[in-house]
This record gives sequence, structure tokens and C-alpha cells, in this order.
Amino acid sequence: MSMHFTGQLPLAPVSRPQQATIGHYAPNLKVTALGGGHGLYATLSALRLIAGEITAIVTVADDGGSSGTIRNEMDVIPPGDLRMALAALCDDTDWGRTWRDTMQHRFKTARPNGDPGTLDNHALGNLLIVALWELLGDPIDGLTWAGALLGARGVVLPMSTTPMTISGVVLGGDDQKLTRRSVTGQDALARVAADGRVSHIELAPADAPATPQALDAIELTDWIILGPGSWYTSVLPHLLLAEQRAALAQTPAKRCLVMNLQPSTTETQGMTAAEHLSVLHYYAPEFRLDVIIADPTVVTQEHKAEFCAAAEKLGATVVFSKVKDEHRANVHDPLRLAVAFSEAFDTIPS
Repeated sequence: MSMHFTGQLPLAPVSRPQQATIGHYAPNLKVTALGGGHGLYATLSALRLIAGEITAIVTVADDGGSSGTIRNEMDVIPPGDLRMALAALCDDTDWGRTWRDTMQHRFKTARPNGDPGTLDNHALGNLLIVALWELLGDPIDGLTWAGALLGARGVVLPMSTTPMTISGVVLGGDDQKLTRRSVTGQDALARVAADGRVSHIELAPADAPATPQALDAIELTDWIILGPGSWYTSVLPHLLLAEQRAALAQTPAKRCLVMNLQPSTTETQGMTAAEHLSVLHYYAPEFRLDVIIADPTVVTQEHKAEFCAAAEKLGATVVFSKVKDEHRANVHDPLRLAVAFSEAFDTIPS
């Protein structure tokens, strides 16, 4: 069986965004968000309420769980973070919620002896995306068709169509005996980082090409959004891909960074919010920011001056806004984040 992309896709029924809740929906506003996993999901869930044209650019270094298995056995880019981005862009309607939950659904299977089954913990959306890739023969076309099926309010792109591997050095020990451990693979790096602190990361292949459609989106958008997310494995990789880093530095668009709600995580043991910004500047000194959104709880009064100084070094204005979900720990509330984006965009017009 073969399928051919004609450029005309069947459109799912959609509804207008929740204008009454947000009040700042701008149909002509173009926003491009970069990240991966749950952080990008939060950003996209907020942006679909206020922006008419959304592009998500997703990392492709994941090698754990369902994505890792599919990547290793089928020689494709990992579909998991792409699936989550598509799910985040689904409308808050019966159609959108049903397809969002379907894409996110994970199978629970077991063999007669109690061992996990072949499909155990695989997300249906991962399998659907890879099926479209095989039928269409092109990852971008496959994601376009998946988005049409879901009625996704935006475009989802991989930052590269080449599967990439992330590696880093984890520092451990104490002042008396400092250890250095080289770790390869996103899943391994995230686990090992719990025993130390990541000091250096890189992507391979180093000369992997960026997705042309992603570069176009970066050039033609009104706003670039980076973060939140795992700093070393979801945020920084976008600045390690040479072509994409250059595009992010040269775009005429405004640039916004969303800080994590918890600065010190598995990957960022003991780091302050200001040190997060210093790491960004270290890996991409040419990259500038216009605004940084941070929940007031992220930066203590003791470290506020240091944080603002680090932001100023990147050329950014800091906007402290309550974006934390009151009912879930360390999760951004989509409605509050949407309001914060609207206020930031109004403060610094594109």
C-alpha cells in the first residue's frame, strides 16, 4: 500500500479558542516554540489559546521508554516528544480531548509468566506516527497527516530528521575527590545526573542538518519561545544544532525564555535560576533574549539581583508572573502561562 501527500488534508472539526477566558487571542500572531516533553506540552497548551499560527520544534535525542525501543528497532527519529506536542495542540472539544487521550494512551500488557508484554508501555500515538512515516516515506508529511487527524492547532516539526545522540560529563564526589563520568544517551544522562552535576553536553552527529521547515519557521515567526523543560536534554539541545543555533541568533523575531518552576532538578543539582541563564550563554553566546518569564517562587529575594543581572547579560527583561499550577507540583498552568505570554508580547511588541 502506498500513500501520496497531495498538500490537501481533511480537516477535523475545530472550535475557536477560549477567548472569553484569555481575552488576547490573536489570529495573526505567529509563535514558534522549541523544547521537548512535558515542558513543551505546557507551552503549547498555553499558546493554542492566544496564537493563531503555532509551530513546535521538537528535540530528537530521546532514547528511553517506548520512543527508545521504536527508535532502536525501526531506525527512525524518536516519536514520543513529537506525539506530546501534537496532543498539546488538540482543541479543548470532545474531538480534541478524545484524540489527545488516544494519542497519549499507553498499553498495559503482560505475558503468561508475568513479564511485560511486547507492547507494554508503548503509547498508541508513537505507533500511529511511525505507521504514517512508513506509509508516506517522509517524517514531515507523516506529522502533517497526524496533525490533520487530530485537528491540531499548529504544526509540529522535528529539529532534525536525523536521529541524534546526546552525551555529557557528570561531575560527582566532593572537594576531596572529584569524579568525572562520561555518559552517552539522554535516558542514561538523566539517570546518572542524579548522582552529580552535568558539566558539558554535546550532540552527535555534530553536522546533522536542521529541518528546513523549522529554519523557515524560526525566520518568519513573530516570537520564539524556549523552555521550560529539562535544561540539558530538552532546552539546550536546540542551541547545540549549529544550523538552528545560527537561525535562532539571526531571526528578526522576538525571543522569550520560560524558566522552570524548580531550578534544582535531577539534571541541575544545586543550580540557581541565574546559573541556568549562564549555561545558556556559555553554549550560545551569540543568542540573545528579549524577555524571560519566571514564577515569583523560582527566584528567592536573596538571588533576585543575581538573576536579573544574568538576564540583562542576555539582553532580556524579566517578567515575574504567577504561572504555577496550584494543584500540581512543578507544573505550569496553561491559562496562567497564556496570560503571561500575552502580557510579555504586549510589553515588548514584535
